[in-house]
Amino acid sequence: MKRKQILIGSAIVLGLGLGIYALIKSPGGASDADDEAPAENVAPLVNVQVGTLKRLTLHRYVVGYSTVEAAPATADQPAAGAQLAVPAAGVVVRVNVIEGQPVQQGDVLVELNSGAATADYAEQEVARQKQLYAQHNTSLKMLQDAEAQLAALQITAPLSGMVTRLNVKPGMAVDVNTVVAEVVDLNRLAVSADVPVSEAGELHAGEEVQVLSVPPVTTTLSFVSPVVDANSGAVVVRALLPANRGLRPGQFVPLKIVTAVHPDCLAAPEESVVTDENGRSIIARVQGDEATKLPVQTGLRESGWVEIEGAGLKEGDTVVTVGAYGLPEKTQIQVVNSPGDESSATNTLSSQVQ
Repeated sequence: MKRKQILIGSAIVLGLGLGIYALIKSPGGASDADDEAPAENVAPLVNVQVGTLKRLTLHRYVVGYSTVEAAPATADQPAAGAQLAVPAAGVVVRVNVIEGQPVQQGDVLVELNSGAATADYAEQEVARQKQLYAQHNTSLKMLQDAEAQLAALQITAPLSGMVTRLNVKPGMAVDVNTVVAEVVDLNRLAVSADVPVSEAGELHAGEEVQVLSVPPVTTTLSFVSPVVDANSGAVVVRALLPANRGLRPGQFVPLKIVTAVHPDCLAAPEESVVTDENGRSIIARVQGDEATKLPVQTGLRESGWVEIEGAGLKEGDTVVTVGAYGLPEKTQIQVVNSPGDESSATNTLSSQVQ
């Protein structure tokens, strides 16, 4: 009797278990199945940042570092700087200038005594020969010889400018290899730079040069050397500076040479242009809450912007910036920034162009 009761109880428990299982598996049964089924049809939502396409003037540059120096001689003017050496051996008797002193062309900077004559005697002899010549009591050759002797004992300024270096003092012995002073016209300076030969082919005289000093200076390229330096593999380029720009000989300043200008071109934030698996440049344009990838041709790049061309793209279009790489086609997106957040980069570009 007891065994019969156990069997009946087991059958009842088994029946209840099968009933519960059937209820769960039935269409109206388990709530978990109802919750999971619709989720399979919901597209993922991707958080992105966006920017806008703009019309800008973009440039291509050759960038380098330059040294400020005295302007070299041109067809119209002599060199703006000179290192002065003595014409003959002697002893310095007088130094008439100090470093930093302005001088005029022809001013006597340093006087010497030599084994043949003193500066004072040579000066007196010139004065005597001039007086005798005026009285027709000496020859022109005697006067010229006296003047030549004096010139050998006087170091004069070959140009108007400033004494930037003075290497002698009274009592010092000097010879023909001694540089006694340097004079530079500070209103006639230039910048000189070494440009790799791989970039020098783009350079031509007359192109705009932006000297990135403080404040910056804009000038034009005046010289591109036809010769490559065998040691550095570089080409020397030079640009003359406008007067009174506060630069000093020997100063080291960066510069940019403008080799191309594309005005009013369609430009995108640089991070919005990505490369797909096929090596194409693409951009994701935002329309509503969906981003669609479009192929583009790229051009000049400057200050965080890149020139683009693409079918249907126009100024003011919103494009994905952060999150553009690997974005699936026609993805539902959620924008987490304002499209105007790249305005600071635009302001930077505008200030550089000015």
